Amino acid sequence: MKEELYTDSFENEEEKPVDYKAILMEYLMYWPWIVGCAAAALIICFIYLRFQTPVYNVNATVLIKESDPKQGGFGSGMIEDMQSLGMISMASKFDNEVEIIQSRNLVQKVVEKQNLYIHYAQKRSFGYPTEPYKNSPVSVWMTPQEAQKLYAPLKMEITRQPDGSADVTARYVSEREGDEQETTQHFDKLPAILNLPVGVVTLADNTLPKDTLAKAPEIKEALAVEATIQSPVSVAAGYKARLSAEPTSKTTSIVALNLNETNTARAADFINTLVALYNEDANNDKNEVASKTAEFIDGRIQIINKELGTTEAELASYKQQAGLTDLTSDAQLALQENSQYTQKRAENSTQLRLVEFLQGYINNPENEWEVIPANVGLSDQGLSSAIDNYNQMLIERKRLLHTSSENNPAVKTLDAGIRAMRVNVQTTVESVKKGLLITQSDLNRQAERYESRISSAPQQERELVSIARQQEIKANLYLMLLQKREENAITLAATANNGRIINTPMASSAPVSPNGKMYYLVALILGIALPVGFLYLRNLLKFRIETRTDIEKITSIPVIGDVPHTDLSKENPIVIRENKNDLMEEIYRSVRTNVQYMLRPGEKVILFTSTTSGEGKSFNAGNLAVSLAYMGKKVIIVGLDIRKPGLNKVFKLSRKERGITQYLADPTLPLESLWQQSEVSPNLYILPGGQVPPNPTELVERDALKKAIDTLRERFDYVILDTAPIGMVTDTQIIARQADMSIYVCRADYTQKADFEIVNALRAEKKLPNMCILLNDIDMNKRQNGYYYGYGKYGKYGKYGYGKKYGYGYGYGYGK
Repeated sequence: MKEELYTDSFENEEEKPVDYKAILMEYLMYWPWIVGCAAAALIICFIYLRFQTPVYNVNATVLIKESDPKQGGFGSGMIEDMQSLGMISMASKFDNEVEIIQSRNLVQKVVEKQNLYIHYAQKRSFGYPTEPYKNSPVSVWMTPQEAQKLYAPLKMEITRQPDGSADVTARYVSEREGDEQETTQHFDKLPAILNLPVGVVTLADNTLPKDTLAKAPEIKEALAVEATIQSPVSVAAGYKARLSAEPTSKTTSIVALNLNETNTARAADFINTLVALYNEDANNDKNEVASKTAEFIDGRIQIINKELGTTEAELASYKQQAGLTDLTSDAQLALQENSQYTQKRAENSTQLRLVEFLQGYINNPENEWEVIPANVGLSDQGLSSAIDNYNQMLIERKRLLHTSSENNPAVKTLDAGIRAMRVNVQTTVESVKKGLLITQSDLNRQAERYESRISSAPQQERELVSIARQQEIKANLYLMLLQKREENAITLAATANNGRIINTPMASSAPVSPNGKMYYLVALILGIALPVGFLYLRNLLKFRIETRTDIEKITSIPVIGDVPHTDLSKENPIVIRENKNDLMEEIYRSVRTNVQYMLRPGEKVILFTSTTSGEGKSFNAGNLAVSLAYMGKKVIIVGLDIRKPGLNKVFKLSRKERGITQYLADPTLPLESLWQQSEVSPNLYILPGGQVPPNPTELVERDALKKAIDTLRERFDYVILDTAPIGMVTDTQIIARQADMSIYVCRADYTQKADFEIVNALRAEKKLPNMCILLNDIDMNKRQNGYYYGYGKYGKYGKYGYGKKYGYGYGYGYGK
């Protein structure tokens, strides 16, 4: 079972769980830096919030009145049929009104009316600047038309002196993408006019009393204010982005207006003005038909008044010339019989002329998209109803164009319906006109029958009757137009507002931006995340081994010990002493115990190797051999790194000492003659590498090596083989056939993590038996290592280590 544990452990190993506690403790070692960064982030956040102007939400609710779309009468049924067939698709009137109330054109009107494109600010020593809305010591003004031409905001610094004079510094850009220019001017008194290349600015002193009898307040110090003039379009775009209009529910026609503003009074004025201008535009749209009708009636009254005056003058002149004062009784009887048809003819003629006037107005191309005058006295109700429905569709089209263009599919669909309705109106007018002409012909025939009865009347009397008839027709038409004008004036005066404010604008108690709690939370998170992220990134970018944790993350090979750095090795490479309990003695006792645990019964041969030179392979092999010898075991250490023997430095032997290479070259030599007893311990023997041979790889491949190892197994309790770095030459892989256990030495801050690809490959291919890793030369001055040894197994011993002098170094071109 134990053999299977070592031979098959790589295939059966499971993924290691993440040690979150170790990760947390690693970061907690840097808690002063983390706390300092968090505190600095909170301080920066406090300073940032101190200079940010708070933004409040101002809300109000407005009731939008919806008119009944079903007007009835001629043409309404046809509109409903066209909607059902998909020829006309009209959105809800309430949805249209919601879009209109927050349209860019309407918002721009509010900006221009309230002069919101001019912004004032007064600086403070520490904090965000204040906004003197409507109480600025000095006010400036520029026409919206000139402000619209500004390429960049016009910034002005105005200082009102105690004596009433003012110093003005203006910064502006006169040409698009040009350099900023500056103009400074002094005014002895205000009001004054500042002429700039970008426009004319008027300045006024608001500290002067409005009442000329009152005394002006005494100004003891200069008052400074900053004024910024921007394009009304850009300011309107900003207000539109901060303005929202949403229905309060699906069952009501109440809209909630919300505006985010830094000044609550300005926001309240904005909303109130917005609703007022919305009602004004809505009333203008509603009164468009009545206005056109009034213009039509006024024009007809002027024409009829002129014609009526001409007829009356002609009648008076005829009577005067003919000397007529009264009609004969016969003529009176004939006229009485003809009076009924005369009245009908007069009414018919009046209606016919109205229809002709209306037909000429409709057929005029200039009036194609204008409303048709209504309520002008037409007796045909079908024609009046058709005109009302046509005007309703035109008004709806103009309302839609407030928030969309003529290319909108809804507008194009509505245009098609309007053209169809216009054709219907024209057809109706033509049919009414034909009906009136037929009626006129009938009345004329009946009138001729009675006129024949008075044919014998004097010629003067007939002419008098004809003139009187024309006078009566024009008089009736004139009176009717006067009546319709009064009715139309009443319609204009009785127009009700389309929107009504239910809840007046009210500001939120707390600012909506900046959100202090959120900013402080983000600052705290960033203050902690930045140093933690830096530490994580630093650990992620490390390419050298530093701690045991680094090894455990990239390989599953067990680590049998951690050897700290010590300066004692500068004097003597053997850093452990007999019967001592210092740090290094305890370290190697722990390594010794782990080695004994990993060796199975009967196994004695321990191989030391590394990836490259300088990782402390010979140093650790020598000290482990001494530790085993102090335990009372008979130990021999063999220098099988025959390319560059390192045991000579560790045990201070001469390079001319004979060693294992002599035996491998001539197996007839007695092996006992080549090893020697160490001065460190009587239980420790050393078999040096000997002279460097010209063919080291061929030498270790001979059977003599196996024979030598077998001899050492019989004579010693432990055999330690100090071999060459396996990442540079192949000697170690050949020697590993004779070993029972392999200790792979890596050095902190020296061995690269990429080197463990070789280690894992050796483990996977089982080229080294019973592999384990020994971490060498840990720097205890580093925080994480000092923390480990301070709170771990070796806390009481303080910090030791060994020097880098006795690492490994090759000079034959095999190194990296």
